[in-house]
Amino acid sequence: MDNLTPIFIAVTAAAVILQAGLLLGMYLAMRKTSTRLESLAEEVKTKALPTIDSAQALLADIRPKLLVIADNLAATTSTVREQVQRVDATVNDAVDRARLQVIRADDLLSRTLDRVEETSEIVHKTVVSPVRQFSGLIQGLTAGIEFFVARRGRKNGRSRDPRRPVPQDEMFI
Repeated sequence: MDNLTPIFIAVTAAAVILQAGLLLGMYLAMRKTSTRLESLAEEVKTKALPTIDSAQALLADIRPKLLVIADNLAATTSTVREQVQRVDATVNDAVDRARLQVIRADDLLSRTLDRVEETSEIVHKTVVSPVRQFSGLIQGLTAGIEFFVARRGRKNGRSRDPRRPVPQDEMFI
């Protein structure tokens, strides 16, 4: 077993040397990365921080104005909503009134047409029918008088007027 001790010491020494090499490599990589990060941080400080500062100043300057705009927008929205509700109520009222007026006008027109029809019937019964009857009576009397005058003229020996047509019963034999 004594023989194995120097081998074990050699393997342990090699492992320690290997670990030391790995640690040295990691140290060098970290140092390189740290240098890059420092240069990147410096670049961010020179470029981004002034932009962030100006954006923060701009936001600080604009914030009260944005709050006023938001308040005004909320007030305007509520006012517009109220006005739309009022207009809606007014339009509904106007539509209801117009509907009632149309119904009234339809009623009025229907009653007027009924009365015109009744009046037309009354006029027909009281004026047109008697006028027709009277006209028929006059035509009958005229025909009778013409017939009487025509017969009398033949009895007296008068010749018939050539311009007057011969009645149908005189032509019948």
